[in-house]
Amino acid sequence: MTETQLPPSGPGTVVLNLGADTGALIVHTPASMDGDEIEISRTGSPAAARTHSQVRERRTSSSVKYAAVYPDLPAGDYTIWRDAATPAAAVTITGGSITSFHWPD
Repeated sequence: MTETQLPPSGPGTVVLNLGADTGALIVHTPASMDGDEIEISRTGSPAAARTHSQVRERRTSSSVKYAAVYPDLPAGDYTIWRDAATPAAAVTITGGSITSFHWPD
């Protein structure tokens, strides 16, 4: 799926919805992935629906990084997909927390 590439995000422009049963995921990537879509799905069901987020340039006052952000995920286990058929990793989302994952080289 291709979407319009958004401009870089600055400090305070991403809102995460954290709650008792809701967490967030940040997938840190190399700059070469800027504009790529990364899909995730709940683990345990081969037919689980996938959701995606676009890797974007994220600017802070002191650096530039690249990441895909999933701001509102129900707590549980997720698969991060490298491509349509290959998992890159498994992560656990905990309610009230932010989970970070660094894309493998």
